[in-house]
Amino acid sequence: MRLFQEKADQATSLLGELDLDCWLTFARETGDRPDPGVELLLGSSLTWNAALIFGRAGERAAIVGRYDVENVRAGGVFGEIVGYDEDMRDALRSVLDRIGPRQIGLNYSLHDHTADGLTFGMYLLLRELLAGTPHAERLVSAGPLLSRLRARKTPTEVERIQAAIDVTEEIVGWLTPQIAVGLSEAALAERVHAELARRGLPTAWDLAYCPTLNSGPESPVGHGMPQETVRVEPGHLVHIDVGVRQADYCSDLQRMWYVRRPGEDGPPAEVRRAWATVVAAVEAGAAALRPGVRGWEVDAVARRVIVEAGYPEYKHAFGHGLGRACHDGGPLLGPRWPRYGDAPDGVIEAGHVYTLELDVPTPAGIVALEEDVLVTADGCRFLSRFQRELMLI
Repeated sequence: MRLFQEKADQATSLLGELDLDCWLTFARETGDRPDPGVELLLGSSLTWNAALIFGRAGERAAIVGRYDVENVRAGGVFGEIVGYDEDMRDALRSVLDRIGPRQIGLNYSLHDHTADGLTFGMYLLLRELLAGTPHAERLVSAGPLLSRLRARKTPTEVERIQAAIDVTEEIVGWLTPQIAVGLSEAALAERVHAELARRGLPTAWDLAYCPTLNSGPESPVGHGMPQETVRVEPGHLVHIDVGVRQADYCSDLQRMWYVRRPGEDGPPAEVRRAWATVVAAVEAGAAALRPGVRGWEVDAVARRVIVEAGYPEYKHAFGHGLGRACHDGGPLLGPRWPRYGDAPDGVIEAGHVYTLELDVPTPAGIVALEEDVLVTADGCRFLSRFQRELMLI
């Protein structure tokens, strides 16, 4: 349970840092509707209505249904655990009265999906439980707290992410000698699925398109399913986007191969140029990634390399957080587009883990690369083995 204690200590520290008196995770049936506050702190689901409360002065109280008490106690995070049978109202009010918060942070956010666990129904129920008390008018968003809590990886979290990356790279290496002319994208994906099943590993995102596989210029680019009708041919670029979930933490990598035509020693000049541009953009973005800069500034550096080389601007962020989710919380390494809200304005901190990814089109198919990095005190460190050369088939 070391991980949950690490995150709980971070949460207490963040309350002081953000001048927030109290953080309240209010949830139910989390096996069906996971809540970020629960999964970061417990390691088990909750069934009945539950209130997990952190006070700025170090208070930690859990008010949970009788049959959830033992699981919460086993987590080792909460010193005060109150079990109830019929109604949690009095216990909830009592804890909040003792803390006396000026503001109570709740798990909702406009722009960070990993901080947006509170349902509207539970919000209305909470207001009903607190009706007639001053606490009902002190409810605010804990989005900034959850975003930072999610983004600041503890040593245990970094260890788990690294392990997921390592096994993903093993699978890429296992797949390489199996890529052959005539095989369909779907057939290659089935082989990856079989290997993941053999290892007992779930995918980091939907199984139907993890891995995403592309071969050649006719393959649809994006989060699509590998196609049975698209087959590996000489002169194709083969691309994979794959991630696993291991010990609750994810990897997310993209790797590339070129299938040589008869008589070719390597890819043609236009493919080499595109590949060199993508590698240079990743290098430039990594060089710009350090504590204190904002996400959009890192994206702008990488994006400039692509555009100045004459390629079209990629229509996504350069990088996203990586952790418990493939697209984890915290600042986004992306442009200031309305669809990203305020995520690109977030400040990068040591301990953040990001993907660095971008792509350009070529007549042989997409050229795309994705690496995983850890932000350090003075820059970033690659957790994945940076693919600087196209693999050849």
